[in-house]
Amino acid sequence: MLSERVNRIEESATLRISDLANKLKRAGKDIISFSVGEPDFTTPQHIIDAAKKALDEGRTHYTPSTGIPELREAIANKFKENDISASPNEIIVTPGAKQAIFEATLATLNEGDEAILFDPAWVSYESCVKLAGAKPIWVKTDEKRGFIPEDFLESVTKKTKLIIVNTPGNPTGAVFDENTLKLIADIARDHDLFVLSDEVYEKIIYEGKHLSIASFDGMPERTITVNGFSKAYAMTGWRLGYATAPPEILDAMLKIQQHSASCATSFAQYGAVAALTGAQECIAEMVSEFRARRNLLVDGLKSIGLECTRPKGAFYVFVNVGQYGSGMDVAERLLNEAYVAVTPGGAFGPSGTNYVRISYATSQARISEGLERIEGVLVG
Repeated sequence: MLSERVNRIEESATLRISDLANKLKRAGKDIISFSVGEPDFTTPQHIIDAAKKALDEGRTHYTPSTGIPELREAIANKFKENDISASPNEIIVTPGAKQAIFEATLATLNEGDEAILFDPAWVSYESCVKLAGAKPIWVKTDEKRGFIPEDFLESVTKKTKLIIVNTPGNPTGAVFDENTLKLIADIARDHDLFVLSDEVYEKIIYEGKHLSIASFDGMPERTITVNGFSKAYAMTGWRLGYATAPPEILDAMLKIQQHSASCATSFAQYGAVAALTGAQECIAEMVSEFRARRNLLVDGLKSIGLECTRPKGAFYVFVNVGQYGSGMDVAERLLNEAYVAVTPGGAFGPSGTNYVRISYATSQARISEGLERIEGVLVG
């Protein structure tokens, strides 16, 4: 009954944990969620006010499929921070960064093509590649090197078309340095490949400096740069992302958007203008709190014998729990015995089987309590 493209996609490994967590919540259990991939902060007030004003002014109709001109202008100015030269006409606003990634993979990949993913990688990359009819090629990264990819030339074949980059990264919080991005850029240029650069966690960075691969020599014409508002401005429910890409790819992405989502939500786009053009202190405040939470969580995990890499960005810790079983086994045990929800690492690629992802997008008080519960179950 179902199409082949849908059958290519497996159900998320997180669904089983999510279903169990919801069942326990309905039974009245106090679940500490370390599984949510969104900031727990409220969207800054000046952004909310701008959206309210747009509603009051009746800005509730379709917008251009590429986005309102004011927002595309603000995004073009923002891209200058990344040393990316993009005019407003070279930008598309999408209903979430995920939609931009979906459109980019459909626009670039054909049946039988291959796309390189650095393992572990965010769960939806693999599904987007498979929906496009292409094959994901996993390139394992080493935790001892901070989950930073090394030379992966041996994984490049005549079928390779796309490399997906995510820095800062989900689920590891890895931040790619200049040498790493130069390696990726060199391979992309030498083998005529495209790069999809997901930079949605760009502003949530603690050590190092964010660099956009599209700013490297020879890369603007082969890079699709995707970003959004969900993480930096705590706007997950607003569903707003954006991208710039070579003209042919951008036009193809626009076709897909025109025949699917049509456009991003009108009044939300006016809130996004305020996000980019208004005061940015809200980001610094959130990052400061995230840094404190990261340190609390990592130090706490190490104190109970769970060694892990201290992430340089985003708001996740990828923890090896192999001494206690697989990531799925540990996730189920923590949920059933400690009422703590974490994400099994196998959802993020083959090398994540013995890992769990812990999100610290929750209060320091809940992190401390969660650590106590984890210790009680795993250590006793």
